[in-house]
Amino acid sequence: MKALFLLLIPFVFLKCGGDMDSNFKLDVVVKKNKLQWGDTIRLKIKNKKNIPIKTVNYRLNGEAVEDVFVLKEEPLGKHNIEAVVSYDDQQLRLQKSITIVADTPPQLYTYSIVNEYPHDEKAYTQGLEFDDDILLESTGLRGQSSLRKVNFKTGEIIENKPLDDSYFGEGLTIINEMIYQLTWQSKLGFIYNKEDLQLIRSFPFEKSQEGWGLCNDGNVLYKSDGTNTIWLLDANSQKEIGNIQVMTNKRALNKLNELEWVDGKIYANTYQFEKEVAVIIDPKSGKVEGVIDFTGLKDKVNQHSELNVLNGIAYHPKRKTFFVTGKNWSTLFEVKIEENNGQ
Repeated sequence: MKALFLLLIPFVFLKCGGDMDSNFKLDVVVKKNKLQWGDTIRLKIKNKKNIPIKTVNYRLNGEAVEDVFVLKEEPLGKHNIEAVVSYDDQQLRLQKSITIVADTPPQLYTYSIVNEYPHDEKAYTQGLEFDDDILLESTGLRGQSSLRKVNFKTGEIIENKPLDDSYFGEGLTIINEMIYQLTWQSKLGFIYNKEDLQLIRSFPFEKSQEGWGLCNDGNVLYKSDGTNTIWLLDANSQKEIGNIQVMTNKRALNKLNELEWVDGKIYANTYQFEKEVAVIIDPKSGKVEGVIDFTGLKDKVNQHSELNVLNGIAYHPKRKTFFVTGKNWSTLFEVKIEENNGQ
C-alpha cells in the first residue's frame, strides 16, 4: 500500500491570536503526489494541544467541501483549499494549495504536407488567421511589427499596417467583423476595422501582464501570456472573465504562444527552441489532449542567420487544412494533422 503523501504549506490568519494559532495546521492527505480526477482528498486539522474546536468549514476555491471529497472535473492546475476554524471567540483561516494534472497522457499526432507556399522570411510571425481566403498575419519585433493581409498562395502582402516602433506585435484574431491584435509587454491590445485595417481603439490588459497568442470561439477571446495560463476575455469589453491553466498528465505546460480555435478546441504553438510542436487543449478544463510533432518543417525552409522558431497556426475551414510557418521562415506549409499510430 502506498504511503500517504502530505502537502504542507504555511497558514494565514483571519485574526491574530498569539501563540495559540501555531497549534493548528491544515493537512491535505492524498494517496499520491499527482492529483487527478477521481482521486479522493482528506482534510484534517492538526491540533497540538487539543484546544476545543467549535466548527471547521472547508472550501475549495471558495466553494464549500466536506472533509473527505472526490475530485470530479474541476479545472486543472493550482487551486486553494481553505479551512476556517472557530475556537473560543476567534476564527483562524488555514490555507494550502493543490495541483491537479490531467488524468491521461495526450494523444500524439503528426502531419502530412499538402502544399508549400512562399512566405516573407523577414516576417517575425506572431499570429495567423484566415478571413475567407485572405490570410491575416501579425508580425513582431520593435520597429518591424505590423498587421498584414496576405495572399497565401503567392505570399504577396495585399495590405500592411505598421505598428508604432514602441510596440512589439503579437497574436491576433477576428471577431464581430473586427481584428484584435496583442502587443507583448506594452499591456495593450488594438482593435481594427477588418476591411481597411483602420485602428478603432486600444484596450488595456488586466492581471495578464503580457500578450502572446489570441483566438476566439465566436463569443469569448482566449489570450495566452507566455505562462501555462490562458485568459478568457469578454469580446465586447475585453475584460478578463476567467482563466484556465494548461496541464499535461505530468506538469504545467508553459510558454503557450500563438492560438487557434478549431472545432471547440484550442490549438497552441509552444515557444520552444528544441522542439517544433503544437498542442491541442480542452478550453474548459485546460487538459492537453494532443501533441502535434512538426519536426522536420524547419529544415525545409531557407536556412539563414535570422531563422527562428515555429510559430503561426491557422485553420482554413473550407479546405479543412492547417497552415503553419515560423518566425522568419521562407515557407508557409499547408498540412493535414494525423494521428501518430506508430508511437
